[in-house]
Amino acid sequence: MAPTGQLRQVWCAVYRSPVPDALTVRYGDLLTGTYDCVDRIVLNAYFALGHGPGGFRTWWRRWQGGDDNLDNTHLMRLAGRFARRVRGWAKANDVPVIACKAGERKHLIAQEHLDAGPVRPGLFLVLVARAPALVWKVTRSKTGVIVNVEKTSQYVNHYSFHILDRTWGHVTIKMSGHPPFGAQVILNGHEYVAAAATRAGVDFGKEGNCFTVVPGPARLAPIADTVSHSETAGRLREVCDRWIYSACLCFGLDVADQEASGFVYDYSIYQVEYSRNLLFANGARMQRTFDAIVDRTRSRLDVKKIRTMFGAKARPHRDRATGPPRLEAVIGTPTYDLTNFKVHFGRLTLKAYTKGERVLRVEAIAHNTRDLQCGRVLDRWGDITARLADMADRFCTALDCVDVAFIPDGLLDELPTPPSSAPSVSAASTSTSPVCVTRSLPWSRWRCPPPGSPSLNSPTRQEP
Repeated sequence: MAPTGQLRQVWCAVYRSPVPDALTVRYGDLLTGTYDCVDRIVLNAYFALGHGPGGFRTWWRRWQGGDDNLDNTHLMRLAGRFARRVRGWAKANDVPVIACKAGERKHLIAQEHLDAGPVRPGLFLVLVARAPALVWKVTRSKTGVIVNVEKTSQYVNHYSFHILDRTWGHVTIKMSGHPPFGAQVILNGHEYVAAAATRAGVDFGKEGNCFTVVPGPARLAPIADTVSHSETAGRLREVCDRWIYSACLCFGLDVADQEASGFVYDYSIYQVEYSRNLLFANGARMQRTFDAIVDRTRSRLDVKKIRTMFGAKARPHRDRATGPPRLEAVIGTPTYDLTNFKVHFGRLTLKAYTKGERVLRVEAIAHNTRDLQCGRVLDRWGDITARLADMADRFCTALDCVDVAFIPDGLLDELPTPPSSAPSVSAASTSTSPVCVTRSLPWSRWRCPPPGSPSLNSPTRQEP
């Protein structure tokens, strides 16, 4: 139960529609195809035993045979050994190690190395940057007895290991050099689909994380849809285990030390992006359609409609420490005639924008899957993607409803006009007179015809 005066966020039931959304159906004649795909995936890798004081001491005893050498000096030596091993191995294998400053776009640096020439599968780049991480602080008494093991958060060096995998393409593992060696695994579903489509012989043209040229959308769509299935949780665990121990953790703990201390990672889902991609036949027609939808929608979204699109019955939780949550609909700054339409709901976002020449993309983004309230462990992958797909469905439906209900300028000014007194029946002025028909058009368009009129008694009328 939420505290008094605080709204608790309640989610509706998850429902993945088996039919296309209303927006896709309405503009189906302008499309060559559609496909849904999971984009960016961020997993947290953690050693559960090492995140509590008692568990950390237990792990240290397993590894060292006791906690006599558990102090701040030995913990700092572990971080220094991690750094020396990384740089030594990189120098011996001709792998660049680059120190990055705050604000640098690390994925762009990695993309430059991928574009520079052919890269063999495996670790091809290491980027170093400072970020907050868990660091244990041990306090001993004058007699050498451990009196406190404190969990602190400090800015320390993180090592981003950029790996080229045969199945998942570009994989990034960002790891702290301090025990318990917390890490994040960053992948992209489009990389997985591209590799699977290549093996299946499906032709495509790719721009970034989007398929912009698809000669056969019907063959690509089933492959892209497999990423959102619950079975993908096993594939994600497999690719993480394939690289995190042998290419990353080995610099902090040897394989023998990993087995002796029982160091095993668990994985949770931190961020997910789900996209619906509409492939238009004509790029100019797509741009005009999207600009019209954005112009009609941005001023008509209130809090109630936003809650409906995100599947919530209340506003997002308000935290005193972080301030009020984001709850707004904004238009992004145009860049090279690119318009981004975003709707923020706490740490969830819905976004629509054009990609390439003929792709209209609708994205549902969970910046922190905790706000989805359906669990974050890797086994809940299917539930998380189902919620995001449902958000994308409701967003497309809301855009279509506003677009369909749009009334041309001038018509609303005529509707409130009261009808004049009943015209007298004469030869010059009858109900079929062009003047009378023109004057009564707005009213007759919206009211129900009276009983006995031909429109009701016509034998061709079909009952609803």
